[in-house]
Amino acid sequence: MAVKQILRQGRQIIITTDGKICESQRELLHSEAFDELLNLYLTDLRRDESPMLAGLGLGLESDRERRLFLNILKALSEHPVAQVVSLLPAAGFLADPLRCQAFHEFVEKLYDYWRSFDRYMVLFSEPGPNCMDQRPHRAFNETLVSLAHQVRSLYRNICENITGSHPRVYRHVAAGCKVGIIAVPKVSGLPACYAKVLGEIPFIRQIWIAPPLIIDPPTNKRAGQFQRIQDNPLLDLVLPAEDFLCYPAQVGPLVVFIYFHQRFIGLGSSVANLFELATDEQICAGPDAVYVFGAPPEQMSQFGDLPTVFFDDDAHGLLVAAVPLEDRFGYFGYLKKMTLTLHNVIMMKRGRLPFHGAMAHISLKGGFVKSGLEANILLVGDTAAGKSETLEAFRIFGETFIREMRIVADDMGSIEIDEAGRLIAYGTEIGAFIRLDDLQQGYAFDQIDRAIIMSPQKVNARVVLPVATIEDVLKGYPLDYLLYANNYEEVDQEHPILEQFTSPAQALNVFREGAVMAKGTTTSTGLVHSYFANIFGPPQYKELHENLAGRVFEAAFRSGVKVGQLRTRLGIPGYEASGPEKAARALLRIIATVGKIKQVP
Repeated sequence: MAVKQILRQGRQIIITTDGKICESQRELLHSEAFDELLNLYLTDLRRDESPMLAGLGLGLESDRERRLFLNILKALSEHPVAQVVSLLPAAGFLADPLRCQAFHEFVEKLYDYWRSFDRYMVLFSEPGPNCMDQRPHRAFNETLVSLAHQVRSLYRNICENITGSHPRVYRHVAAGCKVGIIAVPKVSGLPACYAKVLGEIPFIRQIWIAPPLIIDPPTNKRAGQFQRIQDNPLLDLVLPAEDFLCYPAQVGPLVVFIYFHQRFIGLGSSVANLFELATDEQICAGPDAVYVFGAPPEQMSQFGDLPTVFFDDDAHGLLVAAVPLEDRFGYFGYLKKMTLTLHNVIMMKRGRLPFHGAMAHISLKGGFVKSGLEANILLVGDTAAGKSETLEAFRIFGETFIREMRIVADDMGSIEIDEAGRLIAYGTEIGAFIRLDDLQQGYAFDQIDRAIIMSPQKVNARVVLPVATIEDVLKGYPLDYLLYANNYEEVDQEHPILEQFTSPAQALNVFREGAVMAKGTTTSTGLVHSYFANIFGPPQYKELHENLAGRVFEAAFRSGVKVGQLRTRLGIPGYEASGPEKAARALLRIIATVGKIKQVP
């Protein structure tokens, strides 16, 4: 078994290898990985003062006792218990029915112990024609698929040889690793000062996921804002290459090298459902931004109590960011939002207006309205404003009317003004990071074969789902509707579900105020305000953003874009599902009839 290391990180187990593993059950039992797992289990049993060892009548404290115990397991993987007792003197205690039953319980609990961990496998490979990333399907079959088969078979064979009977119900549970990663060293376009710190860290080239992947990160909320600082947080870092992996992410038109510590491997792997992996050519060309997620806390403490920071390195044309390796930052929102902050800043510097919103291209069926009627809708708003939830409501109830719905942006994107004066919008992510509570009933289960679910037992439980293609994200769609997602106001005569603004100034006032009813996705509560509902870049570059926003909203009114607000009511108790649905129905009605939106003075 070509395992280099088996590492326990809290409730995670990470297996690293550079070749085939576990071609037989005997090889599995002889492996250092199995020996390490058994030692971990025995250590936990002693720590918890479990009565199980007393029931076995075995101490299993010395190396000799553990070797004898392993020999018994190896024999039971091939022979019935009676034969093992006759062959191995050390197995004589299994002739006692009570101790034999206790041994069976031990095996069952050991199997459950292994499966209780979030299990990951990292396949390290050297570049070249035989590199694993040149034959990923074969590499995953020879490692992850093989491991799952051997573990499950070993468990079943031992239990059947102990009990002398076969189960009547077989459950094909996940017995191997939940995630596999092929990591390869690459020559990248990093400037020399960054290559000195990061150059030895391998790049992820393929990821294998067995969904639904359910993980429980250390925390489930994000706090504070990301600070722009005047000192580069990366240049003095010391990062052991063996502790980190790099996910080279396509973030809209940009490439961001995301370096994450293996303690955050579950969160780092989940990026695969959110951002497309960059190509070898993009890696070679170098990044637009660099982000270290899991930097040494002692080196980050100089940046204050909440050292979630980024730096604008004009000299090298890069943005760089870092977040410490602490449990309080072990939330997917820190990984996602910092990456998008870097995107937003770069887009502003290139003349595009970033937005915090969800966008879809919708084409209606002929027969319902004029054939081929299409609309490009952008809903802008803060976290939990109901943006993604409204678009999902379109997907659920709109099957009768909608011929095609393409997600362009789920959370962030950018707008440019083309030569004809039109607003062209682009996305960033291929996935969505959505609150489970706010999804249409049953939707998450319909998509469970692609889902990564986070902390389902906690407030702000989330799911990461692929929802778009990189082609749609990058295509650029001319806007028809630019709407602010208002989740906090009741609907009445003076406050219609869908309201159109009459001037750029009126629109800018609402968008700039950025009001939202917080729903526990961050540490904020109640009605809160943030500049343009987007704390991820615009406040740090306010003067630049104000200029861009003024130009974009003026162009929107000149070019006939319908600018207004959509009252989703997601923040009002009792409207978590019905609010976005009714908002979606009202918007669909306007699109389908090419009707006028109500204007309120």
